[in-house]
Amino acid sequence: MSTIRLTSQEFQNYAAAANSAITTLSKAVAASSLDPELQQLVKLRASQINGCAFCTQLHLNESRHMGIAAPKLDLLAIWREAGVFSDREKAALAWTELLTRLSEHHITDDDYASVSAHFAPSELAWLSAAVAVINTWNRIAAPFQFAPPIPRHPIQPAVKETSSEAVPVS
Repeated sequence: MSTIRLTSQEFQNYAAAANSAITTLSKAVAASSLDPELQQLVKLRASQINGCAFCTQLHLNESRHMGIAAPKLDLLAIWREAGVFSDREKAALAWTELLTRLSEHHITDDDYASVSAHFAPSELAWLSAAVAVINTWNRIAAPFQFAPPIPRHPIQPAVKETSSEAVPVS
């Protein structure tokens, strides 16, 4: 029999100041110049590595709502072999894995050079912040086993209005 753990709401209540601080960092990253689709891929990949069911499902829901291509979501765990990711996305995913598994190795000059070939210093700072904040959330949600937000109905991509036509948001 498993022990009852904290729910997401209980964590927010018991550690309100910590929750607020992490949420503020999350909002800063979301408002940065880092591409929103790339942010979602980074959040998903780190959450997969960390075994965080809550964050994985949450960011799958958000990604689907944003209209991120299904093959990218389906093949993210095997992104190196998938053939559906751009060089920039691959660099971001490699950096995400390196930072998420930091205890297993050090970041080499070659690692830094590889990611720097695709990201300006300011972008790399925001990319690193994105990885840091999702790892923080994973380290809270995974051990407490927050219930994943499984949608009751299929998620449809959001549409934005442009002139007289609706087009999917990418």
